[in-house]
Amino acid sequence: MSRELLLEIGAEEIPAGFVPKALSAMEEMIRKELAAARLEFSGIRTLGTPRRLTLVVQGLPALQPDAEITAMGPSKKAAFDAEGKPTKAAEGFARGQGVTVAELQVVDTDKGEYLAVTKKESGRPTHELLAELLPRLIATIPFKKSMRWADLDVRFARPVHWIVALFDGSVIPFAFGPIQSGNISRGHRFMANQTFPVRDFAHYQEECERHFVIVDQERRKETIRRETHRAAKGTGGQLLPDEALLDEVTYLVEYPSAIVGTIPAEFLVVPKEVLITSMRSHQRYFSVVDEQGKLLPYFITIPNTVAEDPSVVVKGNERVLRARLSDARFFFEEDQKVKLATRVESLKSVIYQQKLGTSYEKMERFRRLAGSLARQLNPAVVGKVHEAAYLCKADLVSGMVGEFPEVQGIMGREYALLEGIDPEVANAIAEHYLPTQAGGDLPASDVGAFVSIADKLDSICGCFSVGLIPTGSADPYALRRAAIGIINIVLDRGYRFSLSAFVTEALQSLATRMTRKYEEVHGDIIEFFRGRFINLLAEQYPADVVDAAVAAGFDDLADVAARITALSTFRLRDDYQSLTAAFKRVCNIVKDGVDAPVLPDKFQDEAEHTLYKAFQEAKVKVDAETGKGAYLEALTEIAAIKWAIDGFFDAVMVMADDQDVRGNRLALLTAINRLFGKIADFSRLSA
Repeated sequence: MSRELLLEIGAEEIPAGFVPKALSAMEEMIRKELAAARLEFSGIRTLGTPRRLTLVVQGLPALQPDAEITAMGPSKKAAFDAEGKPTKAAEGFARGQGVTVAELQVVDTDKGEYLAVTKKESGRPTHELLAELLPRLIATIPFKKSMRWADLDVRFARPVHWIVALFDGSVIPFAFGPIQSGNISRGHRFMANQTFPVRDFAHYQEECERHFVIVDQERRKETIRRETHRAAKGTGGQLLPDEALLDEVTYLVEYPSAIVGTIPAEFLVVPKEVLITSMRSHQRYFSVVDEQGKLLPYFITIPNTVAEDPSVVVKGNERVLRARLSDARFFFEEDQKVKLATRVESLKSVIYQQKLGTSYEKMERFRRLAGSLARQLNPAVVGKVHEAAYLCKADLVSGMVGEFPEVQGIMGREYALLEGIDPEVANAIAEHYLPTQAGGDLPASDVGAFVSIADKLDSICGCFSVGLIPTGSADPYALRRAAIGIINIVLDRGYRFSLSAFVTEALQSLATRMTRKYEEVHGDIIEFFRGRFINLLAEQYPADVVDAAVAAGFDDLADVAARITALSTFRLRDDYQSLTAAFKRVCNIVKDGVDAPVLPDKFQDEAEHTLYKAFQEAKVKVDAETGKGAYLEALTEIAAIKWAIDGFFDAVMVMADDQDVRGNRLALLTAINRLFGKIADFSRLSA
């Protein structure tokens, strides 16, 4: 009969950002602990609120199964001397295992013969094992910051006040600091501040809800989602979606409700992004908009209680909000007294990075890069690109961005519009930060896109130049995000340019600051982009297709993407496997290829003439199609000569004894392989 484990760790309010990671870690750790203890289970679930972390494991056995444990000892060579007598190594191993040397076995391993001993280990009651592992689990839950309290020698995110630990309805006895485990939980701090006993998980959930605690975070989240939409609809507007805020608020409350407050009309002159950011960041308020996305004068707050008099809660929140928005309006009005162009000079005193200079120097570098890109791809906007690049960092030294860093770029756009600057330039100031997150919006204009690409590439090249390269999960300058941003912009807008040449141009501007060899830096940056590109495209297309296309050339990102798309479509053909097999056979035979002309007068078999003629006809068509980026059509033309390739291999021996004949056949196959190679390295494709 299977049994259930219930663990609840009750504490003072844990920061909202700590809870999801703690729950994930608890699940991972209990899986490892149970596996190490040879305890099978049917399911694990974690739940959490600001005051409790809960773990439920279903389907545990009452008794740990017996096991035969084999312990490996020294090698046979080290265990016995030349006369076959046991050495100290053998005697020590036997003594440590509680057996005699005579009871040791010799087993064959990949490394040779070793001593071993196999012992039967009787299973222990699960109840006992849990009493040992649960305190260890609690003590090792990772938090960004943990604390000690009183004079105790234990740490946790916040002081622990109670622990519920039940197995099959019985208490698992252990202590964490001064807290003894039991079967007593507690209700909502304000609405039901009392204890209550629990028997199992089902009873625990029922009692929690009866004491105003929705312990299931997904239920709380859906309750908040439903109530905020209902409240917004009641104002005549609709909720501004904000999943990040919804996730955070879910772990701020145990029993949510929604209350609507009013934004004083006097503050609506402030850009809506500032109002939304202020309400979200400081007060955790949800915003309300109309059908066109215009901010309405309402906010929605999620208190942790059901208020007896909502008007009192509303007044309190409105009073706090007024103070916050008064600051925002002050900064907004004061900032307008200084022109953006004037603020640019202040960037000379702002350090971007100690080894890479000031923000002004960075701006000058990527301004040149953006202009170069514009001249290559859209000369008509060069002037606007230069202006946008010059002004795009100016708002970093404004009072508003100093108070609300999240609105950098947005405030630059707003101030630029108020100054009467060209709207396309103003919008590019905001767009150059895009995308700000995975799957986020991309620049909608060439001006914004060129400045965005240049700024991001300067960051990547600058950091790589002075050895600030991402390692593992450490990426303090968000270079991976910058590279992915560049790739997404390029693919979205179909820009065709040489990545290698663009990196070279960026590195030339950094020559006086570079602390590494140019060749190493350039190579590392290209490989950095290659890795990000492959990872990104492999999420959308088969990995072998991406690998094959990238291997055929990676300098033009849009071109590589076009080849991947074509090859993925080509893969759907019924005869794909046989085509690929034929192409791969060519690739595998010539490998690096033979740099020699094909000489038809050296052909000895009609199959050679046939293949050469088919190749020449296909090459004309393939060159024309690849020249205009029509790679699917080019692949179709290549596929049309499969019959000639098959006939060639059926009729002749490529590696003929006559060196001239062999070399000529290899030259023909090399020419065909290089025709394939314009699109992909077919040897990398799976069958």
